[in-house]
Amino acid sequence: QVQLVESGGGLVQAGGSLRLSCAASGGTFSSYAMAWFRQAPGNEREFVARISRSGGSTYYADSVKGRFTISRDNAKNTVYLQMHTLKPEDTFVYYCAAARGYGLVPGEFDYWGQGTQVTVSS
Repeated sequence: QVQLVESGGGLVQAGGSLRLSCAASGGTFSSYAMAWFRQAPGNEREFVARISRSGGSTYYADSVKGRFTISRDNAKNTVYLQMHTLKPEDTFVYYCAAARGYGLVPGEFDYWGQGTQVTVSS
């Protein structure tokens, strides 16, 4: 059983930056593809970014490409989401997720964190 704990969310002004972290425990971190999703109340979870097991391959949603960067440190069992040029429409609860398989849509992920709120003010 893998436990994922996100941190780093908060309130930031438009144009600002935040870095989210997701610490994993209870499993072999490097065995999992990792991703970030985000969700607004009443809406489906939305894909943000994905990173391969080694960290050598990344993939982003068009809405965040060029502004967000996903990375991982397998020695620290942690995945990060660096967010720049934040916009009010980036206001969501952000979740990290771990997948034994490829991992791109929510159903492919085996473990989820509890989420961290990001609020971008205009």
